[in-house]
Amino acid sequence: MSSESDRHDKALGMNRPICRRDFLNSTFLAAGGALLGPLTPQQLLAAASGSDWTGYGGVGDYANSNGNTLEVLTAGHQIRSGVFNHSSPPDAIDTGEVFDCVVVGGGVSGLSAALFFQKYGGPKLTCLILDNHPVFGGEAKRNEFIVDGQRITGPQGADHFQVPLPHSFMARFFETIGLDWREFRYQEWGSSSPAIPLGNSFEDARGPDAWYFGAKFGRNPGIWLIDPWKKNLQGAPISQKTRAELLKYNQRTRSGLPFEYPGDEKSRQLDSVTIERYLMDSYGLSRETIATFMADEGGGFGAGPDVVSAYCIYAFDVDRSMDEPALSFPGGNDGIARHIVKAIIPDSIPGPNTLDSVCRNSINFDALDRPGHSVGIRLSSTAVWMKHDGAPSASNFVTIAYTQAGKVYRMKARSVVMAGGCWTAKHIVRDLSSAHREAYDQFYRSPCMMVNVALHNWRFLYNMGISGCRWFEGLGSFAAIRRLPTFSTDSKTIGPDSPVVLTLKVLYPHYGLPLQEQGERGRAQLLSTPFRDYERQIRTQLSDLFSASGFDASRDIAGIVLNRWGHAYVSPQPGFFFGKDGNPAPRAILRAAPFGRIAFANTDLSGTPDHRTAIGEAHRAVSQLLDQVLTGDGSESRSV
Repeated sequence: MSSESDRHDKALGMNRPICRRDFLNSTFLAAGGALLGPLTPQQLLAAASGSDWTGYGGVGDYANSNGNTLEVLTAGHQIRSGVFNHSSPPDAIDTGEVFDCVVVGGGVSGLSAALFFQKYGGPKLTCLILDNHPVFGGEAKRNEFIVDGQRITGPQGADHFQVPLPHSFMARFFETIGLDWREFRYQEWGSSSPAIPLGNSFEDARGPDAWYFGAKFGRNPGIWLIDPWKKNLQGAPISQKTRAELLKYNQRTRSGLPFEYPGDEKSRQLDSVTIERYLMDSYGLSRETIATFMADEGGGFGAGPDVVSAYCIYAFDVDRSMDEPALSFPGGNDGIARHIVKAIIPDSIPGPNTLDSVCRNSINFDALDRPGHSVGIRLSSTAVWMKHDGAPSASNFVTIAYTQAGKVYRMKARSVVMAGGCWTAKHIVRDLSSAHREAYDQFYRSPCMMVNVALHNWRFLYNMGISGCRWFEGLGSFAAIRRLPTFSTDSKTIGPDSPVVLTLKVLYPHYGLPLQEQGERGRAQLLSTPFRDYERQIRTQLSDLFSASGFDASRDIAGIVLNRWGHAYVSPQPGFFFGKDGNPAPRAILRAAPFGRIAFANTDLSGTPDHRTAIGEAHRAVSQLLDQVLTGDGSESRSV
C-alpha cells in the first residue's frame, strides 16, 4: 500500500482499536492489492476465513450471527451447487428421530409455524425447527455493542412493527406470545441543548429531512439541503424540470389505498405495471427523475422501480393502523422472535414473560433442543434434502437430511413446513412437482446489507438539526439514529453526546437491467467485497457526508458490524401478486394446498417482507397440514 493510501487510512481510523476483528495473517492481507480486483463471490468465499469476510459481530447472543456469515453461505451454496443431488445423501447419519412436524427455517415465519402447530395440534405432537443460523430469528436479529460503558443495539434486518388493529389477527397473536405493545415507552430528551425529534426506529426518522448532493450533481465538496420540501427544493443543484416533477409528486393527495381490497380490478391494474410506469403515467415523472431520486422507491423489495410491480407501493399498508406510529425493539423485530421462542420454549429465555426480561436476558441455548420436549430449535442446521417416502399423495412420512458441523444427518417427519427462502426450497424438495418448481422459478430475490455503526456520540448530526438523512450516490442511500425503548436500556434519556447506533441500509438496484440480472449483480457486489474494503467505504462515505459538521471517523466510530443478506427480499415483478395473461400468480400455486405432506410458508409467498405476512403465511401452512395431513392423536411420533 502506498504512503498516500496509508495516510488516508490513518485519517479514516482504519488502524484504530475499535470493535472490529483485525486481519493479521489473513488471506486478504497476503493478497494485497488483489483485494481491489474483480474477485467473484466464489473466489472470495473460497479464499476467506470466517472472520475476514464476516467481520466483527458485536457482543451478546448474536455475536456470531451477523447476517449471512461465511459458514451459513458455504452451507447454502452446497445446495445450489448440487452437492446433495442424490437419491439419498450418502453417509448420512440416521438420528432415529421421527417428528410430527419439522419446520425448515427459524425466522419469524418458521417460529410462528411451530407456535401454531403447538397451539392447534396439542401437547402430544412434536415439532422441530431446523435453522441454518447460530441464532434463531432470520433477519429479525440484532447487533449489540458496548460503548463507553453502555450497551447499544441496532437491527440486523427487520426493523419495526405496526400497532395492530383492535381485535385483529395480529392483536390476538401478540397477546398469545405476551407481547404488550401498549407498554412501549421510549427514551426522553436528556440534554440541556434544545431537543430535536427522534424516531422509534431507524426507518422512522423524525424532524426535518436532509438531502446530500455530491459529485454526481457537480458538487465537490458536496452540499446539504436541510428540510428540502419546506424550501421547495430551492438550492438543490437540479434542473427546474426535475424540481417541478419532485414537488408535484410530493404534494400529491394521499387519501389511503387506491383500491378497495387486494385482488380487485384496481389492485390488479397496479400489479400489471412497474412502479416506474405507474409513476410516469400517474404523476408525470420522467425516467431520469425516477432513476436519480427513486432508484430504491421499492426499497422494501430490493430491486429497482423499473422492474418491480407497482402494487408494491401499497402492499405494506394493507391491514394496518395508519394512525399509530411504528414501534421497534432495540434490535428491530428481534423482540418479536424472542417472544415467540419464549412462548414455545418457556425456559429458552430466563425470567418472566415481560418486555424487559425477554429483551435483556440472555438466551439459554441449552434449552432450545432438549430430548423429550414437544418443541425444539436445532441451530446451525441446514436442511439440504427431503423427499416423501413413496408417492407424495399417499406417503406417511418425509425423509429430511440436514448438515451440522460438517456432517450430514437424516430424520423423518409426518409433515413439513418449508418456512425458509424460496431460493433453496425448490432445490431441497427432491420430488417437488413441475408445477411447484415452475412457480418457484418466478420468484426473484434481491440482496441487502444492513450496516450498524456504533458511535461515541451523534453531535455532528445534531449540529445539522437532523437525526436521519438521504443521499443519491455512493454506498447506500439512507441512514438514521433513533431512541431506544426504556425497557431495553439503563439510559432512560438521550442527547447529542449519547452513544448511539447509526444504521445504514444498503440496496443494490441496477436500474435498467432485467430483474433477475439486478439481483445477480447485486449479490456479486455484496459477496465479493471483503469486510475491510466495506469498512473503508463506510468511513469514507460518512466523512464525505459529515466532516463539515464535526464528524471525525477516527475519533467518533466505536464499532462496525455488517449484516449481509444475499437474498434479503423477494422482488415481485408485474403479475406476481394476482397473475397475468389469464395465468394464476406463482404464489397462488404454492399457497393453494400442501404438496403431499409439505406446506410452504415464509413472506416470499405474500410478496411483502413483513412480520404480519410472515406470521400469516405460517398460520395458513400449519392449518393446511393439520386439516389434510395430521389426523389421529400423534401416537406414531415420539418426542426426542
